[in-house]
This record gives sequence, structure tokens and C-alpha cells, in this order.
Amino acid sequence: MQAKLRFHQISKHFPGVQALDRVSFEVQGGRVHALIGENGAGKSTLLKILAGEYQADGGEFSIEGQARRFSSAADAIAAGVAIIHQELQYVPDLSVTENLMLGHLPHTAGFVRTGEAVRFVKERLRAMGVNLNPQARLRRLSVAQRQMAEICKALLRNAEIIALDEPTSSLSYRETQILFGLVRELRSHGKTLIYVSHRLDEIFELCDSCTIFRDGRVVTSYASLEGVSREALVRQMVGREISDIYNYRSRPLGDTRLVVKGVAGRRLPRPVSFSARRGEIVGFFGLVGAGRSELMRLICGADKKRTGEITLDGERLRIRSTGDAIRNGIVLCPEDRKEDGIVGIRSVSENINISCRRHALRWGLFCDSRQEARTADTFIRILRIRTPNRRQIIRYLSGGNQQKTILARWLAEPKLQVVIMDEPTRGIDIGAKNEIYQIIYQLAEQGCTVVIVSSELPEVLGISDRIVVMRQGQISGELLRQEADEEKVLHLALPVGEAAA
Repeated sequence: MQAKLRFHQISKHFPGVQALDRVSFEVQGGRVHALIGENGAGKSTLLKILAGEYQADGGEFSIEGQARRFSSAADAIAAGVAIIHQELQYVPDLSVTENLMLGHLPHTAGFVRTGEAVRFVKERLRAMGVNLNPQARLRRLSVAQRQMAEICKALLRNAEIIALDEPTSSLSYRETQILFGLVRELRSHGKTLIYVSHRLDEIFELCDSCTIFRDGRVVTSYASLEGVSREALVRQMVGREISDIYNYRSRPLGDTRLVVKGVAGRRLPRPVSFSARRGEIVGFFGLVGAGRSELMRLICGADKKRTGEITLDGERLRIRSTGDAIRNGIVLCPEDRKEDGIVGIRSVSENINISCRRHALRWGLFCDSRQEARTADTFIRILRIRTPNRRQIIRYLSGGNQQKTILARWLAEPKLQVVIMDEPTRGIDIGAKNEIYQIIYQLAEQGCTVVIVSSELPEVLGISDRIVVMRQGQISGELLRQEADEEKVLHLALPVGEAAA
């Protein structure tokens, strides 16, 4: 049987990095084929070659036996190939309708038939079971809603080959189930899907076959996942055994350190209060739109609060900006690393040192470049950031390595008191997750208060001392680690009518 899609000896080199080294595998039609591997293993690079965004240095790929080479994304789309990238591709100031139909808007004499386009998109979204306002600006949507819009854009193109790169990284449980239903429906209609994810539960639930990448090479391919264990995939992906990804470490907790009392703002209108102890890891869970990220941005000064107060070690703080928060030892790893976390056109070293640079000034005026180099090299090594060197422009790194660079930035701060991490392991492979969890435990053992916001319920349960659940902009309940389980947490997270059902 001829494969729908076949890669043969694909190679790609970037300055200082062999991103792909003679990659060969094939995907059968009407199947969901998983690509898994650590961050920087080459998965996203391969998809960009398939999408026409990069050109391979060697090798070729074929569709239904015909060799193809796309010189642009438009060529790939015209050939029936749609790629949903991990780093979302959208126009923030256009509406959902305009983004979904970009390049295909109905028009007459140069004027767009807006009403017709909105009706078409509204009808298709309803058929997919996706709740998005067709007229809403992308900029005003949550990260999860933007991700869902990106997925819908690919589906509207009626592509025959669809690649999804970490499609559920920002989705809630409910949205993830909608996506799974769409994937299964596409497979039943004979579409060919490539599914990239670090969440192995998703791989086993959705995928028929699998290819494992490591260091730009194919380690192995499985024509069927029947009988393949999770442990076998992890071992081949990271090259070592990881028996317990969370490896929770208990520790004695200190006095109350952080008190948030009656905090509210434009995007979180109802006051919210909670506290956290010295050395405590507090996990925040909730459905998309529950207000978790909005609360964290208010605490860190990223958004202006209208009411409420924040107290650290008994001292009331006046936080009017992120700079005020940082100077008081409160830092935030934001949910959207591309928009709010990295400076894409600057180097890895500059992104790590951008905050702590103020501590390395000579005579208050000049940067100590040698100290900054030592700081960057130290955290590149500790966090295993995959980069040819500290001078590499950060936008050329994989999403997971960008995330680790942001974490390195705050670990370089000398007087951390409270570390808030919003989706800290989004798009990060299982080996790197384990390493980040160990860093979180180390921070807590040193007396830092760590607040984790995550849409991955197993993650929240696996690393937290206490779980705070939000629902519709309010805290609906708290559970200690020893009393929490998935059923109890979901009961607190779901709207009252759904929880009762």
C-alpha cells in the first residue's frame, strides 16, 4: 500500500545546529501519526519544511508517490496541506472571521461581503461544536480561544494532510475533547493527520502510529501503538528512564508570606483573596476563562488593579507595574511566551539577563558583559536549553527552549520571594518537565513561595502542596494535596449546573 506522505533523507542545517539529519518515515492515509521527541529534536522544523516555510538542505518528501517541494506556505495550502503551528499564526487586530478566511474572503468589485463571511464562519463553527464569536478581535481572546481559532482555520481549508503541533497546549479539558472529536471525524473521512504532542496520554488515545525523534534524527517508528508501553516511548524519546515525572518532594512550610486580599481589575471584576506560605507550592486550576491568569497579572503589576492589597511578609506593597513587583521579589512567567515573555529579535543571553542586568552595571552605567555571559552560560547548562550558543537569536529556538529561557531569567534574580508560573510546562517535553519540577522543588526548599497556574490537572495534582480552584472569576474552593483528586477538583472547577449533573 502506497503511503500518503513519505519523507526521505530530509536534512536541515542552521548556523551551529543540525536541526534534521537524514530523516525518513512515512504516514499512511486515513491515520493519525504521532511525532514525539524532546524540545529541539526537529519536529517543528520538519513541519515547517512540509509547510513551505523552510527549504530542506537535502532529501525530499512525496505526497501519494509524487515528489513535492513547496516554495511558500501558499503552495502547501494549494496542495491540500495545512499546518497548525505551536507558535500561533494570526493577525491580532482582525476578527475571528477575517483570520479564518484570510485570503479567501468573499468579495465583489474589491469590497468584502462581510455579512456573508460572518454567516459562513458562524455556521461552520457551530457544526464543529466550537463556541467563538465570529466578530471578536483575536487580540481580545484568550490564548486558548486563539488556539482554537487557529485549529478551525486549518479545518476550514478542507486540507487532505493536516499537521497539528502541540494543539492542546492551551486548551481546557472541554476544548480538548472537542478537538479530539474533530480529529476522529477527520480520520473517519480519510484525512491524514500528523499529531505532535508531549502529552503521551493524548498520543495513546488518538494516534494509530508514531515516529520518535531525538537530536534531529529518527530513533524509531511504530506502524501501530498496540502493545507499546508509555515507558518504552519515554525511554526512546529522552534516552533514559523516567519512572515518576513529578517525583514530588515534601518539605516543612513556613509562615504566611504572600497575602492577596480583595484584588480586582478590569478583566477580573469581582474581588479575589488568597494566601500562600513560605516554601509552599500552590497550584491554581480552572477552566478557560476562570480568571487564573488575570489574577496573576494583577498581582505582578502586568495589569492595573482597581481594588485590593498585596502583602509580602507582613508588609503592604504598592505594586503599580511589573518593575515594582520585580523589585519586591515577585516575578511572573507569563502564559503567552511569544507575546509577553521573550524579546524575539534579541539573543538568548539578553533574554536571560534582561531583568537582572541592573545588578551587573558598572558604576551604574555600563553592563558587565563578562558577568552576563557567565549568568547566561550557567542557566543554559542548568536548564539544558538547546541553543548553539548564548548569542543565538531566541526566536530561532523551539517553543520549549524559549520557555526555559524565560524561567532562567527569573532564576537569575538574586532575591526571589514569590515565583508565579503561568503554564510553565506548556509545549515542553517530558524530560524537561521533570527537570523544571525539580527546580520548582528547589525554589520551595529555599523558602520561595511558588504559585503554579496549569491547565494540566495531573500536573497540578502532582506537584502542588495545595490546590486552589477558580470558577467564573472567583475561588470556588481549596484542597490540600492529601485530600485532592481529579473528581473533587473538577467538581469545583465546573459551572454549578454542570458540576451537579
